[in-house]
This record gives sequence, structure tokens and C-alpha cells, in this order.
Amino acid sequence: MSTLVIRNIAQLVGVREESILLRGDALRELPTIENAYLIIEDGIIADYGKMSDLQTSSANTIDANGAFVLPAWCDSHTHIVFAGSRETEFVDKINGLSYAEIAAKGGGILNSANKLSHTSEEELFAQAWKRLEELSKLGTGAIEIKSGYGLSVDAELKMLRVIKKLKEKSSLSIKATFLGAHTYPVQYKENHQGYIDSIINEMLPVIANEKLADYIDVFCETGFFSTEEMETICKAGIQHGLKPKLHVNQLNSIGGIEKGIELGAVSMDHLETMTEKDIAAIGASPVIGTLLPTAAFFLRMPMQPARQLINANCAVALASDFNPGSSPSGNMNFVVSLSCIQMKMLPEEAINAATLNGAYAMELQDEVGSITKGKKANLIFTKPVSSIAYLPYSFGSNLIDNVMINGEIV
Repeated sequence: MSTLVIRNIAQLVGVREESILLRGDALRELPTIENAYLIIEDGIIADYGKMSDLQTSSANTIDANGAFVLPAWCDSHTHIVFAGSRETEFVDKINGLSYAEIAAKGGGILNSANKLSHTSEEELFAQAWKRLEELSKLGTGAIEIKSGYGLSVDAELKMLRVIKKLKEKSSLSIKATFLGAHTYPVQYKENHQGYIDSIINEMLPVIANEKLADYIDVFCETGFFSTEEMETICKAGIQHGLKPKLHVNQLNSIGGIEKGIELGAVSMDHLETMTEKDIAAIGASPVIGTLLPTAAFFLRMPMQPARQLINANCAVALASDFNPGSSPSGNMNFVVSLSCIQMKMLPEEAINAATLNGAYAMELQDEVGSITKGKKANLIFTKPVSSIAYLPYSFGSNLIDNVMINGEIV
């Protein structure tokens, strides 16, 4: 057994004897130990406490030199498997083109789908691997990755096989989500049922047989998939063992919240457009509300009503929505900062939402998300900082000194 002792930690942050999904006032509680040590055995957190209580004299030690040590970020909503970028659309938006005008030029999700259909599985993997390595150095230790830029049987399966390879090769904790219902392909624009039949009869059986996904997702939105269509697709996914994790209420409130609760969704994500009824419903449910502030930021949309959701006792998680169209960044440090600056989340709330609650949104709460004995030693070591609040406050600075995944520095 290999033992590693980390000494002289200024603050060990997010220390919990056991995991609990945080909602309401509990989100403000971020337990810390000052002047701490942490013991790692074979990549797993074995013990921790105050330096004055440290008794081991293990030769294998790291001096944290007064760094803060936090659990690595748990990013529970991304689309990092994609082919190429879409900065031309970014410039089009600056020049005043609407989403509809960009789509008419062949832009949007269909642009990514077209690029992906012409990209080999090997090249897709290489691009995604590079992004994953970059994200791990920014402090992400667990991540959910969606399909959804395939929009055909072959291309969706290609994406999911790439995600499976990432799972097998990466030391990060990874969950896969099937998002075939991201939008309707051009050939099915007037035949929604035809595409839904393809998802249910052609994609799902192969996905289940090859164990390519953990979850099923649907973009429930005006002009995309209705609540009834979402229900049909999710129920088919559930029959194949896939739990729903859903895109709802990004642009309109069309009943997705109520339907998602009814379907037993693990999380409902986006939530930019929420009525009082929506907020009350999700607050009274076990469903996690995952907020994606960088998407609202990039699209110049109103931010999600984080304060109202927290006040309604909602379990809030934060994620990056890393994708080429509406959030081309997976930097969870900026997500945490933006949540404090624009959504008025307290630093403690934002850190909890981006770690433990993010882990719950991927059902990885027994593995990652807090400093807890038996969990993976997925850790962020900061540069010298004056307080926890300094991390989101100093939003333009890289305050990460080192990242550890499974007890190894990346």
C-alpha cells in the first residue's frame, strides 16, 4: 500500500464525515479544517485532521506550504465530444444575426452534427481527450459527457463509443448521457415521430447492449421536443436502464419541470426561464436543479434565478455546459465566479454546488465531491490565497497551483 501525507494545508475545504445532498440553508455550510493534514492511501482519502494531531512519520510527504485544498470540481453537464469549433457563428452573433438566421446559414446544432458526421471516431477521441486533459488541469475531477451532435444512428453511436473510450482511458470519473433528442435532423423536420421511432427502435437497443450510456436526455423546448415527446423518449430510455437528466426551461416554460419530476429525473438543467410555479415545484421535489451560468453569459440571456431556487429549498448544482455553440469553455473556476458575481450565490454555496451537489447530479456522491474518508483523492491545491471568498472574487486569475486525481498530480 502506498501512503502519502499532505502537510501544512492552510485550509482543508469541504470536509464531511458523510455525504448529504445540500439544499436551502445547508448550501451555505462548507466545513473546513485550518492548519490541516490529509493522508492518502492508494489514491483514496484515508484520514485528515489538524496538524497538531498528526502522528505518522511517513517518508512520502507533500508540503502544501499553506495552500487551500478543495475537492476537485464535479462538472455534471458537458458536451465535450464535438468536431471543431464555431467561432464564425460567434462573430455572426456580434454582427447582429439571430439564432434563426444563423441556423438558416447551416449553423447551430446542425452545423456541429454535419462536422461530426465527417469526422472519424479516432479524430473525435483525440479532440475530446485534449479537452479532457485541459479540464483536469483546471481542477475538474468528475465529468458528465453527452452525445447529441450525431442526430443519426451511426453518428450518435460513434459519439457514445468515444465517450466509452474516454471512460476507459481517463483517470477522471466520467458519466455518459445519450442526447439523441437534441434537435430534429433536417430529414425529419416534418416527421418528428419518424425520428423518435429511430431513437427508440434503432439507437436505444444498441446503446443498452453495448452499455454506452448511463443517462438519457431530451432538449425539451419550444421548436424542439415537447413535454409529450420528452416523456415518450424518456420512458423508452428508462426501460433500457437509463435515468433521465434533462434540458428544460432554457428559453421557455412549457411544462418540462412538472414532467421531469414525474419522470424521476436525476437532474433538470438550464432553468434560465422559471415561473414561480416552476421554482416551487422543483424546490419541493428530490430533483437537482443544475445551473449553467456560462451558457446564459455567452448567449447574453438573463441568468438563472439561483437565489429564488435556493430560497425555495432546491438542491442546486453548477456545471459548465462546455459545448461549441453556447458555452465554449469548461473552466469551472469561472463558473463558480460567475455564479457569485451574476447570480448572487455565496462563495460557499457555489463551491458546494460545483463539488458535492455536482457529484450527486452524476450519482457519484460516494466517490467524489467532498473530503471524506473512502472517497477518491481528487483535489485542488490553490496558490496562496487569503480566504475562500478570494477564489471567486479574483475571477481573472489562475489560482490553481496543482490538481490531484486519484492521489496523483496531473
